[in-house]
Parts: sequence; structure tokens; C-alpha cells
Amino acid sequence: MRALDRAAREAGVTLLNEIGADPGMDHMSAMRVIHEAQEAGGEITRFRSWCGGLPAPEANTNPLGYKFSWSPRGVLLAGRNPAHYLEEGAEITIPAGELFEHHWPVAIPGLPLLEGYPNRDALPYADLYGIRTARTLFRGTLRYPGWCEALNVLLKLGFLELEPQTWPQATLGAWTAALLGGDDARPAAVRRTLAARAGLDPHAAPVEALAWLGLFSADPLPLRHGGPIDVLTACMLARMQFAADERDMLVMHHEFGIAYPEREERRTSTLLAYGIPGGDTAMARAVGLSAAIGGRLLLEGTLRRPGVLIPILPEIYLPVLSELASYGLRFEEQGTAVAGGPA
Repeated sequence: MRALDRAAREAGVTLLNEIGADPGMDHMSAMRVIHEAQEAGGEITRFRSWCGGLPAPEANTNPLGYKFSWSPRGVLLAGRNPAHYLEEGAEITIPAGELFEHHWPVAIPGLPLLEGYPNRDALPYADLYGIRTARTLFRGTLRYPGWCEALNVLLKLGFLELEPQTWPQATLGAWTAALLGGDDARPAAVRRTLAARAGLDPHAAPVEALAWLGLFSADPLPLRHGGPIDVLTACMLARMQFAADERDMLVMHHEFGIAYPEREERRTSTLLAYGIPGGDTAMARAVGLSAAIGGRLLLEGTLRRPGVLIPILPEIYLPVLSELASYGLRFEEQGTAVAGGPA
């Protein structure tokens, strides 16, 4: 798409991209704070951004702390990625296969304690957002505690592999045993084998989570052909969907360090949005409304700048964020002065 920028500008055509939730609302809410700070003479010294689509706290009812209103495969595929970020001036690279070993507790006002882990490569945002002054530059994904430990076991033991094959096993337990190189399909034996391979106690929390998922059970194998990730996707989709009366939740939280000539400040921008039981999910509303408002800017001629755009420009993000707030998708911003030392 970026390769079309020159042709779009020459033709006087606007191609508006990345205007959903993430990407989309993350760009817009971050750039509003960044531009306000820069216009007031400030420099961004730190930018840390978190986002997660989760069950609302009262709907967090399974040991993995996650539910799907769509296919889990995309979430699982993201767990295979490497990550790259900047921390106090040092570049940190996390190789593919080690992502879930790097997670931290994250406190968001109004929510129980969450955990977060890095999301792909954050370094391009220094130029994209115009914040090359930042010594910390990080983008992360939010989950409830326990997700990373369980997913790390699945990743390390080959459950996220892509290579398709035909599986002769009749049950999930037999399939898991075969994937681990064993042939004893009794649930207790599969549990012990997996725990030993993972270096965990057979009743450790990640092992219990995988037991709940049915991976040690005599339940029928849900898929005869596909990669391990496809079998795991089928298991998750069967057990981790929202009930009709449950709500999802979209959490977005940015943390900024801002240095002004005479002072330093920490600033946050936070969105908490909840789905409507039996109606639209928070994620669907955030993505759909953002894209719809952006589309209307184009149709009404309000946005005339040609080229391939993303919503980091005031003429895009100001009207979109204003209208999103009228639908209850509102970012709450708070600032705190820093006494001495860098922000």
C-alpha cells in the first residue's frame, strides 16, 4: 500500500489506512498527546503503549483469561513473532520463540492487575510519530495473568507449529502424546509427559490451563488435517467463546515522559470500552466506528490531502476522536509533574 503513495498523490486520490482500533485509535490518541506536548515546547522522552482485547473482568471465567469472538489463529500466529523495542536508550531484541518469556505486571486504573508482553517492532514509531527524542519506545499486548506462561509452554512444545499433516489419533490426549513423542494417551500420563517436557510440576497453573483446554482428554480430535496450530485453534474456539450475556473489553493505555524547558511531566491516555451483552462487541464498535467516521471524512470532502495516509494528522485524528467520544469511546488523559530527574 505504501508503494502507491506517489501515484495516489499524483492522481489527487486519498487512501486512508490503519483507521480501526489497533492500528487506528492507538495512532490517533497517541498523536493527540504528542502534538500537544510538542506544540507547548516539550520533547517526548518516553513512550510506552499497551493494547488488549479481553473479556470484561466479570467474564474472565477460564484459566487462560481469554475468550474469542473470532478465530484464535491470528492471536496464536502473533505469538510466533519476534519483538524489538527501546528501553532507556538500549535496543532490546526478543527472538521468535521467546516472546512469552518476557512479560510484566501492568496496572491500569479501574482494572485488576494485567500482564503485558512486547508487540513486534516498536522502533519505526520513532520516525512515524516524530519522537526520535524518546529513549524508551515500547508497544505491548495486554492479557490477564497466566496467559503468557501457558502460551510459552504451547510455543516451546510445538503446539504453534504451522506444518500441515494428517493426524491418525482419535482423541486429543492421543494427539498431544504423539506431538510430544509419546504413545501413552491416558490423561494422567499425557499430563506428566507434558509437564516433564516443560520442566513444570504436573499441577502447575500452566499445565492445569492446558488440561482445561482438553489437551490431555479423551475428547475427539476436532481436526484430522492441519498444523498443530490449527488443532489448537479448534480447541480454543470450542471452549473460549463469549456467552450471550458476557461482555468483551478493549483496553488501550499510553504512557508518556515529556521534558519541557522548565519542567518534566508524566502523562497517560487511557481507554476502557465494554461490549454490549447480546449486541456489538467493544472491539467491533471501536474498529467499525473509527473506519466509518474516517470514511465519512473522505466522502464529505473534509479530508482532501492526497496520498497514502494513516491517522497521525490533526485533520484526521481530531474529528475522529471527538466523534468516537460521543459514542462512549473516550480517552481519559492525566498528567503528573516529575520532581527532579528525567521524565
